[in-house]
Amino acid sequence: MIKLDQFLKLLGVAQSGGQAKHIIVEGNVKVNGVLETRRGRQLVTGDKVTVGTQTFEVKDLEKL
Repeated sequence: MIKLDQFLKLLGVAQSGGQAKHIIVEGNVKVNGVLETRRGRQLVTGDKVTVGTQTFEVKDLEKL
């Protein structure tokens, strides 16, 4: 598993944890089509994270 804020940093959507927090709490992130405002939300393989118009799938967490 990986936390939502860490995933956004890993993708390069956010440059820091603070920036990731703002993106999330401002209501700019959906997980599996549902608005998510918890930066500590645990993601699992197969989850789809949407930020703006971009959607990313969580894959192969063992490699992270």
